[in-house]
Amino acid sequence: MEKTKITVKSSVNAPLAKVWDYWNAPEHITKWNSASPDWHTPKSENDLRVGGRFTARMEAKDGSFGFDFGGTYDEVVPHEKISYMMDDGRKTDITFVSEGNETKVIETFEAEDTNPVEMQQGGWQAILDNFKKYTETN
Repeated sequence: MEKTKITVKSSVNAPLAKVWDYWNAPEHITKWNSASPDWHTPKSENDLRVGGRFTARMEAKDGSFGFDFGGTYDEVVPHEKISYMMDDGRKTDITFVSEGNETKVIETFEAEDTNPVEMQQGGWQAILDNFKKYTETN
């Protein structure tokens, strides 16, 4: 069965090299990887290569809930594209497009069956918006 695909995107007012670095470096991921101010990512590991793994520990700041988000890279084209398979078997593609001083980040992922599509899109877009804000102000 074909899975529903959801796309979120943002134009980040920063050069491609910086956007790529902030997207992939664990010391930056821990600063932007949350959908709301009451969540955070205290730990992140990233082995950015085909066959490499990444994990991020996402937790509510009050300690009430948390989960590990991870996957394995299928494709890594530096400064252009990242594809990975999430641990639950869903595929994600991220494309980076340089437009002068701006960089477009386009993320397409397969929806899961538990939460409504709108909620998933909203959550992933919130994280992407947080990434944009962090990258532009640091």
